[in-house]
Amino acid sequence: MPTNKKELRLHYKSLRKEFTEDDIEEQSLAVANNLISLPIWDKTYYHVFLPIEEQKEVNTEYILHLLSGKDKEIVVSKSDFDTRGMSHFLLTDNTKIKKNEYNIPEPVNGLPVPSETIDVVFVPLLAFDVFGNRVGYGKGFYDKFLAECKPETIKIGLSFFEAENQIEDVFESDIKLDYCVTPLKIYTF
Repeated sequence: MPTNKKELRLHYKSLRKEFTEDDIEEQSLAVANNLISLPIWDKTYYHVFLPIEEQKEVNTEYILHLLSGKDKEIVVSKSDFDTRGMSHFLLTDNTKIKKNEYNIPEPVNGLPVPSETIDVVFVPLLAFDVFGNRVGYGKGFYDKFLAECKPETIKIGLSFFEAENQIEDVFESDIKLDYCVTPLKIYTF
């Protein structure tokens, strides 16, 4: 089995390629249903990634419904590939979403939300281990963003797959997850 980030990235990207649209919908709904039992619903600002369909990411639409049903403030991001930074905006009925050149759906404009005010972040990932380390796409956007959040911000990975035993090449700057939710279970770190 692969154990370093590069191998894990390749392995999980190829596993995801096998998924049909129905698989993604079914698994994404199961992830959202598992989220309901987490002790996170007393917060205000929830950051949600909008999935890159081409990468077959967890469809967060179910989570968006959950959050709006609970009347929460939903925050979405825009990525800056020059600085590897992200700017965050409140998702409202008026927010226009448009795909950027990397097919990432992003808000065109909106009310800015500083990273420090975000209470809960749903984190995209390709793989994670039983210690709460994650493997993303390797660009560092989320590590940089999570470092800007307050220390008590709750970080929740969303994954179609279960945990690896250990990711070998973890750096000190990698920010660990508090939870990771899969269609089958919830991991607490």
